[in-house]
Amino acid sequence: MRIAIVLNTSWNIYNFRMNFVTALLKQGHEVHAIAPHDEYSHYLVEAGCIYHPIKMDSRGANPIKDSALIVELFMIYRRVRPDIILHYTIKPNVYGTLAAALLRIPVVNNVCGLGTAFLKQNLVSLVAIILYKVSFRFADKVFFQNPEDMKLFLGKKLVAENAVDILPGSGIDLGRFQPMKFKRNKRFTFLLISRLITDKGIMEYIEAVKKLKADGIEAKFQILGAKDPEHKRGIKEDVIQEWIDSDTVEYLGTTDDVRTFISKADCIVLPSYREGTPRTLLEAASSAKPIIATNVPGCNNVVVDQVNGLLCRIKDSGDLAEKMRTMSNFTDERLQEFGTNGRARVEAHYDEALVIKKYLAALEEFKRAS
Repeated sequence: MRIAIVLNTSWNIYNFRMNFVTALLKQGHEVHAIAPHDEYSHYLVEAGCIYHPIKMDSRGANPIKDSALIVELFMIYRRVRPDIILHYTIKPNVYGTLAAALLRIPVVNNVCGLGTAFLKQNLVSLVAIILYKVSFRFADKVFFQNPEDMKLFLGKKLVAENAVDILPGSGIDLGRFQPMKFKRNKRFTFLLISRLITDKGIMEYIEAVKKLKADGIEAKFQILGAKDPEHKRGIKEDVIQEWIDSDTVEYLGTTDDVRTFISKADCIVLPSYREGTPRTLLEAASSAKPIIATNVPGCNNVVVDQVNGLLCRIKDSGDLAEKMRTMSNFTDERLQEFGTNGRARVEAHYDEALVIKKYLAALEEFKRAS
């Protein structure tokens, strides 16, 4: 089959979908990778994909501006004529599906997360719902990464019930993210791994850190992830610099391999407002690290309170600080128990092989039907 895979960055394909792409290539499929050009695009070509660059701004939503994406994708789809198109992330899901519908090409969409459009009741959320309702009428299959997102879409009648299925996120490579040998730091170390935008609970983390430091808690507080000040909900560089200068947190920048930083942390924190299935938490659990996350869809699918970590209330820095204090006071045995339970959970439910198997089964269905 000729298969197109469409995402908002080449980085995303390379870091989160490459094992799946490799599985497709091994089966003899012709894989077309469609994504904006970045420093990871050449890896896709080297792996054996046929690469097509596109222009796509992943920051914010402007339907008028983004309508150009429909035209661009339509032209690529018409030229390539794939047998099936696999869309991931919001804009490919919406605009790519509309482009494919014009050419009568079947699509499989993956709702990786709902974004902030569904967190608020305003004009943006109304437009987002309308766009999903119009475009997803033409989706042949839609994968969701947690049952809550699927129920929301079904409840709002945004997708047909016979088209939906659930995946365990993007899955996790259990061989790459191995359980790490337990070693407690002299100064308990909290690490938040995320792009620096407000939806990830960055501000609540900072406020919690300030509360803990004011109470004399001796711990290290770190952030690892890309700055994105141009994003509508991005945190300004001068604000981040003030955190660094005041020694509120240790900013670690970005990395191509988070395992080094996860290994040096005692606990991974993600106070996000909502997720699909957060990759950060899968990596932490697979590495046998305790976790603190918000009690929201996506996060609470990976973290079971008092089993492999602690859950805190959304947008509540006080509760987050209390959970961080509690975590730092746990015995070594309790921390190890959290880590062991987390690893067992991802082995049972989030193995990347499960995701690949479901996709290959879906492709086989389309192949038989065509």
